[in-house]
Amino acid sequence: MLPIPHPAVVYRAVSDGAVLLSTADEVYYGLNAVGARVWELLPPVSRTVEELCATVAAGYPETEAATIRADVLELLQTLEAHGLLQRVSDVAADR
Repeated sequence: MLPIPHPAVVYRAVSDGAVLLSTADEVYYGLNAVGARVWELLPPVSRTVEELCATVAAGYPETEAATIRADVLELLQTLEAHGLLQRVSDVAADR
């Protein structure tokens, strides 16, 4: 299952990607155009990593699916490590 955006994160698209603001830490993070697309495809738009990667791959037919999957997983891991994403199981545990 895909992680979801943390509710304390504000997303704003810009001309060449996006900016994320962690209101909890008051820190800004930048995403390039592909990173912004991945963010926009997070739940509820996509339910699985496979679904998200297939959508990204459709926009980059010259890139191998394995490369896209590896890059998407790395981005998700980085965003989660910075507290910008959270696991659905963590949200349920907090209730």
